[in-house]
Amino acid sequence: MSLLLLYLLLAKAEFISFSGSGSVPVIHHDFVERYHVLTDRQMNAAIASGQTAPGPNGLYVVSVGYFVGGLPGGCAALLAVVTPAFLIIPMLRFLGRRADRPEVKSAIRAVTIAGGGLILTSTVPLARSALTGPWPVAIAIASFLFLVITGRATIWVILGAAVLGLLLI
Repeated sequence: MSLLLLYLLLAKAEFISFSGSGSVPVIHHDFVERYHVLTDRQMNAAIASGQTAPGPNGLYVVSVGYFVGGLPGGCAALLAVVTPAFLIIPMLRFLGRRADRPEVKSAIRAVTIAGGGLILTSTVPLARSALTGPWPVAIAIASFLFLVITGRATIWVILGAAVLGLLLI
């Protein structure tokens, strides 16, 4: 895959997402299902590495770029991540007071709901490739309950799951 195509696909995913993980469905579709340059296991590894890094959740995209194109792919992915930030100010200036209109707010709500559905549809194949037996399922359930009950940072769940996984191998 060329670096230009890699950049354009990742930039597309970043432009249409509202949060760091909002681009997962688009990236999964393009790289795993359409072009077959990434596996579900690599996608899971990219998301996990992005969650362990400090800062925005969307940094997993850099890992995706690295898996697809090595160091140049990682650089192209980093450019794709920052491109929307550089273009948001001119876009907000163009929108101006139009953003307060009820039609615009309704459209944003609809896109947010659709994004939630897309995230759900990409989570199922990723979960299938990650949850391969009773222990990984138990770790996933325990991690979910830990996050919901305690509200702790995700890094503790990832470290705890890694330790449990190493002990159970």
